[in-house]
Amino acid sequence: MFQRKIGIDLGTTTSLVYVPKRGIILCEPSVVAISTIDNKILAVGREAKDMLGRTPDTIIAKRPLKDGVIADYKTTEAMLRYFINKALGGVRLFRPEVMVAVPGGITSTERRAVIDATVAAGAKAAYIIKETVVAAIGADIPIGSASGHMVVDIGGGRSEIAVISLGGIVASASVRIGGNKLDQAIIEHVRKKYGLAIGERTSEEVKINIGSAMYLENKLTMEIKGRDMMSGLPRIITVTSDDVTDAIQNELEGIIDAIKEVLQKTPPELSADVMDKGMILTGGTVQLRNLDQLIREATGVAAYVADEPQLCVAKGTGVALENLESYKRSVFSS
Repeated sequence: MFQRKIGIDLGTTTSLVYVPKRGIILCEPSVVAISTIDNKILAVGREAKDMLGRTPDTIIAKRPLKDGVIADYKTTEAMLRYFINKALGGVRLFRPEVMVAVPGGITSTERRAVIDATVAAGAKAAYIIKETVVAAIGADIPIGSASGHMVVDIGGGRSEIAVISLGGIVASASVRIGGNKLDQAIIEHVRKKYGLAIGERTSEEVKINIGSAMYLENKLTMEIKGRDMMSGLPRIITVTSDDVTDAIQNELEGIIDAIKEVLQKTPPELSADVMDKGMILTGGTVQLRNLDQLIREATGVAAYVADEPQLCVAKGTGVALENLESYKRSVFSS
């Protein structure tokens, strides 16, 4: 039996692949390692991520997507080809139909680049659907009903906020703030406060292990290693959850401002629905401690983290692919 439909959540930090009836079959970092000598792709996904910050001059490990959009077309195409081939296995007779989730705020040129890269990577047809719509579908929200549903999808590259009713987006906002910006803020904070240079992987570990959107009563601590900015020698320091909270305040304010903007643009009837039901949080970054509580306090609207938030977009692409007729309006209005 040949599987001929694939849903891809093409994320800035992580990409997920969904095959109908099989579920999510792939969850790999959006990283590609390239040889600078002959421009050949050496590794994709997890293997390439292990090389980040550790490569010699002859190898570059990079993320081909920046803020949710294609920054390097050729590398993205190679990554998509790798994902499609891995999803479908060895020999295949048919080229698959592929649905790719994209940020709502991207331009028509950026959208075209995703379609072209997907077709060039081996797809027979490529469909584009907005991340907030598929995140809602993946979180089991009945988007076709005549009722307002608010989704906040915070990924690695950007945050997408939308109010959806009758299968379409009524009000939305998109900001280029996500998990990566939080990681960068932690790197800057550690450099300024402790005079220690740390890499992306360390800052991400700090965020996941002890990070919190609000100050904790019982502080969490973690030992990290880095390079002393003065002596240039390796050094170990202990950082606290308060350090992370201090570091990411500005970025979180940017996300909250975008949520408030969408609430202000929402028609009164749908506003009442959102107040009743609350907003659903999806995307990997919403797993940051107390983020739902911070949003609730800042907006006055209840916020709930979806089940398996990082999988919602990928699951939604799969459901939309399996029921293309039902979701045609959502797909083609993207």
